Amino acid sequence: MPPFALILPAAGRSMRFGGPRSKLLETLDGRPVVAWSLAAFLQRDDLALAVIPTGDEPAIREALGSSIDDNRVRFCPGGATRAHSVSNALACVGSDVEWVAVHDAARPLVSQELIDRTFSAAREHGAAVPALPVHLTIKQADGPLPARVQRTLPRHTLWAMQTPQIMRRAELSDAFAACPIPLEQVTDDVQLLELAGREVWLVAGEERNLKITTQSDMRLARQYTHYTPGLSDPDSST
Repeated sequence: MPPFALILPAAGRSMRFGGPRSKLLETLDGRPVVAWSLAAFLQRDDLALAVIPTGDEPAIREALGSSIDDNRVRFCPGGATRAHSVSNALACVGSDVEWVAVHDAARPLVSQELIDRTFSAAREHGAAVPALPVHLTIKQADGPLPARVQRTLPRHTLWAMQTPQIMRRAELSDAFAACPIPLEQVTDDVQLLELAGREVWLVAGEERNLKITTQSDMRLARQYTHYTPGLSDPDSST
């Protein structure tokens, strides 16, 4: 694989998670969530740089422990929204790095197979994202509830996005510069490429690559680490 840069947004406030501290600092089998997420990429020889935008650098540094001794790891200020944080981090990636992978810091159980699969599709098509089929029936309506249903969306056309989202650095940079909507309305990294008229392809995601948003998600992640061989070691490639 060609060298790539990782952007690991870690500036969220974890409001839906609850509890006294950020979900990224919660421990998963004895190691903070953010440390798992970074370790999945630091073990790769094709990683050229890892940029972590955050609003609490001291806490994230402490959570990462010896990982920050890796000279590929850098920090930058987080932004008001995810898109602003990614933009700040992208500015730290030099033009000599062609590819960028944006991965949720709260997805600690991403596998090497999923990273490889997404990267392979990105190289072929320009940008790629892992996704899972939507199994629930989805109704469109203007909120807040109660609200009248406008229509039922055909769920066979709906896919739930995961990360890493992998694309060319230059194309993401150009898409930020030309974004026709306020960045606070951008909820997905490759949405910027879609708005710029670029193709984005989906590949098969993984159930275990869950994003920790609530306490229930954390309990499920702990079940994965307990019952899946190899996941007890965040540096494992399995």
